[in-house]
Amino acid sequence: MSVLWRLLAGFGVLFHLMAFVFESLLWMRPEVYARFGLDLAGAEATRLIFFNQGFYNLFLALGCAAGLLLVSRRAQVGRTLITFTCLSMTGAGLILACSAPEKLGAACLQGGPPLLALGIAWTCWRTTPQSPDSSQPDPSPPPSESA
Repeated sequence: MSVLWRLLAGFGVLFHLMAFVFESLLWMRPEVYARFGLDLAGAEATRLIFFNQGFYNLFLALGCAAGLLLVSRRAQVGRTLITFTCLSMTGAGLILACSAPEKLGAACLQGGPPLLALGIAWTCWRTTPQSPDSSQPDPSPPPSESA
């Protein structure tokens, strides 16, 4: 199960990296803006918006990737990053599905794998004790010395 949630979260990372490339780097290519249902005039009019949105997708992907890299060494930090970014990806997919029902397939690709990753990860995390982060101070009070 541990491998499955990591693969699903990794799919979310790849999806959002691909969105960054399309929206921020390749936006003015006809085959790219046509996938979004736009013509040249629409692509030019939305160029700045999609450029910005692409970077939003990049930052989500980088946050989730950082969480995946950190979860084995700094469990609390990694789990927090994974949870936040996967919930953000899922939320964005839900908003897309509600606002543009004709794009339900894209919404499911955007939000489905991160949602499944979280469901499986949270199940694994509940059954696996979290190892304390070595960089965090021990929150328990020092033992009292008795005379």
